[in-house]
Amino acid sequence: MDIRPIDDSPAREVVGISLWNRLKADELEQIRQAWTDSGILVFRRQSLSEAELVEVTAQLGRPHVVHRTDWISPEHPEVILVSNLKDAEGRQIGMPGSNDVEWHTDQSYVKDPATGAMLYAVEIPNDGGGSTWWTNMRIAWDELPQDMKTLCEGRRAILSYVKRLAGYNEQAAKVTQEMLRKTPPVAQPLVYTHPYTGRKSLFLDPTTTIGIEGMERAQAMAFLDRLVKACTQPHQVYKHRWQVGDVVLWDNACTMHRRDEYESVQRRFLKRTTLHLPEARHIIPHGQEVDVEVLV
Repeated sequence: MDIRPIDDSPAREVVGISLWNRLKADELEQIRQAWTDSGILVFRRQSLSEAELVEVTAQLGRPHVVHRTDWISPEHPEVILVSNLKDAEGRQIGMPGSNDVEWHTDQSYVKDPATGAMLYAVEIPNDGGGSTWWTNMRIAWDELPQDMKTLCEGRRAILSYVKRLAGYNEQAAKVTQEMLRKTPPVAQPLVYTHPYTGRKSLFLDPTTTIGIEGMERAQAMAFLDRLVKACTQPHQVYKHRWQVGDVVLWDNACTMHRRDEYESVQRRFLKRTTLHLPEARHIIPHGQEVDVEVLV
């Protein structure tokens, strides 16, 4: 096994490993260390059943089952289906959409989010559309101007799933009381310190942020726009052009990501797992529920 830089990006490629085989102890430690250091790992030419996908997920952390039962595999609830496909009865298979997806952090609106994620490509558009981009938030913090660091330190963002849903299509944006009960607004610190490396990292999600403590709403949203621009400079970003058999691991607590749009007539089907990572090696956000009026 070898772990190599991908150009000048923050991502690393792991070669010489077959994820369908149970990882040996030394292999697992190398992958864990690289994931801690980089936050984004790429494995090419993999061939995984859903059971194997769940098994390798469980080797790296504790698999998580999301609230959206309409998105998960009927055989393995730990697996989220991401596609624009429909079944024989015309029903949507898994998480829908072919439009572009803005920069975001998964589960940012959850008090104790599962910060690890694994995405496996089964079918990819022939025209190469639907690329995914990641940015490293530790590099972004290091390069942030001091005045912006000062404004971030000690502040919390207010995050709401309602805002995320409002950005989806009309059907996805229907918010039930049960969903609101499971995902009330939370406050998360804008800055975390990595327990293993000691480096600071921004924790940010423009698609769910509805405010920043200590700021008027207009000021908060303007500052959020500045942060996103500062965190997505070309040298901070890795663009992944998907191939069938690709697996990408990323750490949600120290990255953001987005997706390019693709033509809806092109088939795209990926399988994803999320996992709770060990606190000794990764930032684990611990938010607090807040009582705020959320406006869509």
